Amino acid sequence: MSKHSVQKQITTANIRAAKGGEPIVALTAYDAPMAEILDPHCDILLVGDSVGMVVHGLPSTVGVTMEMMILHGQAVMRGARKALVVVDMPFGSYEKNPEQAFENASRILKETGAPAVKLESGVYVADTIAMLVERGIPVMGHVGLRPQAVNAMGGMKAKGRTQEEWEQVRKEAQASADAGAFALVIEGVDEELAEIITREVSVPTIGIGASSRCDGQILVTQDMLGLFDWTPKFVKRYGDMRAAIAEAVALYANEVRERRFPGRAEVYSLSRKAVKQV
Repeated sequence: MSKHSVQKQITTANIRAAKGGEPIVALTAYDAPMAEILDPHCDILLVGDSVGMVVHGLPSTVGVTMEMMILHGQAVMRGARKALVVVDMPFGSYEKNPEQAFENASRILKETGAPAVKLESGVYVADTIAMLVERGIPVMGHVGLRPQAVNAMGGMKAKGRTQEEWEQVRKEAQASADAGAFALVIEGVDEELAEIITREVSVPTIGIGASSRCDGQILVTQDMLGLFDWTPKFVKRYGDMRAAIAEAVALYANEVRERRFPGRAEVYSLSRKAVKQV
């Protein structure tokens, strides 16, 4: 779906219908100003739990809370006009049982105004996805490399090295789609495996470290803008934001120290009438 589409507000139904069509463009967003910049170019803005690492400096996404996701979800909703906003459900907010998942998912939708949530999915949460969808909560799934399971997986490792991993990820994807997810993020898997899953499931797949043959792509915005010194293998840098910011800050610091800022253009020279002495 291009930005020239007659659809003013992209919905989960629009995303589901994009299967096999023009690739879906998705990026992460965590605040209103960035959401406003990204919105005209994107079909989906994901308020990812990656905010814990990207914005809050956490070592993983495990420490992200509901309050953090809701706060950033509210901010993104203030900046988005066209793109579908999806909010991640953080670790520990949906795994216990479907009722816990519904309570937290409904809270996210009510308090942010976002129309959909995303959860790291698999066979074990298929019933949860089905129940959420049945109760009117659109769900995006997430299979393959699942960052919330980093401790169990022994690190951020791509999937598809063994036949067992292949079959596990395929089962996760199929179970999520069958349960009613409107789309699936496929992260960090063998390229051929991502293409097989894309052919097998009836809903759009959105790749990150997967394959160009997925139905769409997503990246962490700060990664693709070059805000960090290091980025994962699957990231292509479309800018050098870190260097640009550093250059601008250095220029500002020099001008302050040399008393060249503020200059005449940046200060107020207000006319004042003489006060008559009584």
